[in-house]
Amino acid sequence: MAEESGSAKVAKGSVVILVGNIIFRVGGYIYRFLMASLLGPAAYGILGLTTPFQGIFQVLSAAGLPPAIAKYVSEYKALNEDDLARQTIFTALKIMVFLGLFFGFIMVFVAAPIITNYYHKPEALLPLQAVGLITHFSVIVGAFRGAFQGVYKMEYILYTRAIEQIFMILMATTLVLLGLSTLGAVLGSVLGFVASAISAVYIFKRYMGKYIPPANPDFKFSIRQELGLAKTLIFFSIPVTVAALAEMGIYSICTLLMGAFLPAMAIGYFTAADPIARLPLVVSNSLATTILPATSEAYALKNQALLEKYVTASYKYGMFFVIPMCVGIAVFARGVMGLVYFTNAAYMNGAVSLAILVIGMTFYSVYTISASIVQGIGNPRVPMYILIFGCIVTLGLGLYLIPLFGIEGGALATTISSFIMMIPMFLIQFRMTKTQAPYAFLTKVTVASLVMGITSIAVPNNVIGLITGIIICPFIYIAMIVLLKTLAPEDIVQFRKYASKLGPMRKIANRFLDFVEKHS
Repeated sequence: MAEESGSAKVAKGSVVILVGNIIFRVGGYIYRFLMASLLGPAAYGILGLTTPFQGIFQVLSAAGLPPAIAKYVSEYKALNEDDLARQTIFTALKIMVFLGLFFGFIMVFVAAPIITNYYHKPEALLPLQAVGLITHFSVIVGAFRGAFQGVYKMEYILYTRAIEQIFMILMATTLVLLGLSTLGAVLGSVLGFVASAISAVYIFKRYMGKYIPPANPDFKFSIRQELGLAKTLIFFSIPVTVAALAEMGIYSICTLLMGAFLPAMAIGYFTAADPIARLPLVVSNSLATTILPATSEAYALKNQALLEKYVTASYKYGMFFVIPMCVGIAVFARGVMGLVYFTNAAYMNGAVSLAILVIGMTFYSVYTISASIVQGIGNPRVPMYILIFGCIVTLGLGLYLIPLFGIEGGALATTISSFIMMIPMFLIQFRMTKTQAPYAFLTKVTVASLVMGITSIAVPNNVIGLITGIIICPFIYIAMIVLLKTLAPEDIVQFRKYASKLGPMRKIANRFLDFVEKHS
C-alpha cells in the first residue's frame, strides 16, 4: 500500500505541475504581449536584454539548492527524521539568502554599469539594476518551493507561482502605464517575487506543520554539523546549477550578443518572436517530465521490452505533434506575428527570425526527450556536457552570424547549435538504452509535415492566411499520414488512450482516429 500511495503522490504531483506549466506559459504570453504592446519595440528590446540576466542571477543566487532541498527533505521524511528535514530547509535558506544579497549587490553596483557600458545603451542601466532586487526575494521563494516539493505538495508550488505571476502582470502593467517604461516592467517582476515570497512563508508556517513538525526542543545541531550539511547540499547542487546555466545559455546567448551589435528595436523584434518559437516545447517538455521516471523504472527492473516501448513511444507521440507544429509556425510566421502582436504591426519584422528559430525548436525537442531518457537511466552528466558544448557552439556562431545577418543570424546560430546538440544526444540515447530508433515513423511524419508546409505556401502569409491555414493544414497533414500509412494499429490504440483524457476534444480526436484506422 505504501508503494501504491507513493505512486499516487507522484502521479498527482506530475499532473499538477503539468497543468501549472501550461497555465503559466499562457500567463507568460499575456505578460509579454502586454509589455510588447505598451512599451513598443525599442523599450521592449531593452526588457529583452534584462530578462536573461534576471534568469542568470536567480540561478546563481539559488545555487541549484531547491532540488537539493527537495531531495534531502524527501529522504529525511522517509526515514522519519523530521528535525533533519526542517534543518535542511533552514540551512539551505541561509546559504541562499547570503548568495541572494551578494549577487544582488554585484548586479546593482558592478554588473549593471559594466553591461550598460558594453552595450552602449544607457537606458538599460536602471532596468538592469532593478534585476538585482529580484534575487533577494526569489531565493526565499525557491527555498520553500524546494520544501513543498520534498513533501509532494506540488499544489503549494502552484499557489506561489500563481501569486507571483498575477502580481507581476498587474504591477508591471500599472507601472508601465504610469510612465516608468522598461524599469516599470522589471519592477513588476520584483513585486511579483515579493508577493510570492510572502505567500511561501505564510503557506509554510500555516500548512506545513503537519508534514514537517516544529523543531524538537531536544534536537541539537552544532555549527560543525550544519557546515557538513551545507557542504552536502552544495556538492549536490553544483551540477544542477551548471546544467541550468547551460540550458539558459542556449536560449539567451544570442540575445545577449545582440545587445552589443544591434539597436534595441531589432532586439525587440527578436524578443517578440522567441517565446512563440518555444511553443512546441510545451509538448516535448511535458513528455520529458513523464518519460524520465518511466524509463528509470523500466531500466531498474531490467525490463528491456518495457524500456523499448517507452523510448519509442516518447519519440512517436512527441514528434507526431511537434514537427507539423514547427513547420506550420515557420510557414505562417508573418501571420502569427501579426496576429499575436496585432496592436503593433512593426513586430512582423521578427517573422523571419521566428521561422528560423521554430525549426531549431524541432531539433531541441528531440534533444530534450533524448536527454530525459538518458537522465532516467542514471546518466545525468551526459546531457550536461552536451549542453555546455552547445553553449560554446552558440556563442561562436552568434559572434560570427549576428554582425552579418542581424536577428536572423542569432536565430540561425541557435538553430544550428540545437541541431548539433540533437545528433549526439539522439544517438547516445539509443546506444545506452540498446533500443531501436523509429526512423520509418519519424521520416513519414517529417514528409507529411513538409508536404503540408509546401502546399500551404500558396496561402497568403498574413493573418487571414494564417486562419485559412489553421483550417486546411490539419486535413492535409492527416491525409498524408493516412497515405503514408504512418500509424500502426498499436499506435492508434495508444492514441485512443490519450484521447480519452482530452475532455471536450475527445470526440474530435476519436473521429480522426476512426478515419485513420479505416483507411490504413
